[in-house]
Amino acid sequence: MSLKDQITDDMKAAMRAKEASKLATIRLLTAAMKQKEVDERVELDDGMVLAIIEKMIKQRKDSVQQFEAGGRQDLADIEKAEIEVLATYMPAALSDEEVQAAVSAAVAETGAAGPQDMRKVIDVLKQKLAGRADMGKVSGLVKAALSK
Repeated sequence: MSLKDQITDDMKAAMRAKEASKLATIRLLTAAMKQKEVDERVELDDGMVLAIIEKMIKQRKDSVQQFEAGGRQDLADIEKAEIEVLATYMPAALSDEEVQAAVSAAVAETGAAGPQDMRKVIDVLKQKLAGRADMGKVSGLVKAALSK
């Protein structure tokens, strides 16, 4: 079963169980997926769906920070609940050691010699680590590895 089908099934289950907040979050996700399909005229695969989910989680984390800074804990709690629902579709996160090993392997695979080759390494890692690691951290690790 594809991730897209699983999300559709979960939306139906949330409707039957009358879970309003979960249903609203899943509907936002399906709307974002349909928008991507219409805009780019493609059928989404699991990787593309994961990228959409990752983007939505990042947006909500930013919103949580803004709401907490503005003293709106009620809105921050709503965003946190949405993050929890979206996170259920993400694959298990990699440990720091696994990410470091992947960075080292990608540097060796691409033959990167210095900071000018960072883009090549990041492109390889995006495919391998999509949804399983924070790409901000990965970027920092790549930069450190290529600066040596």
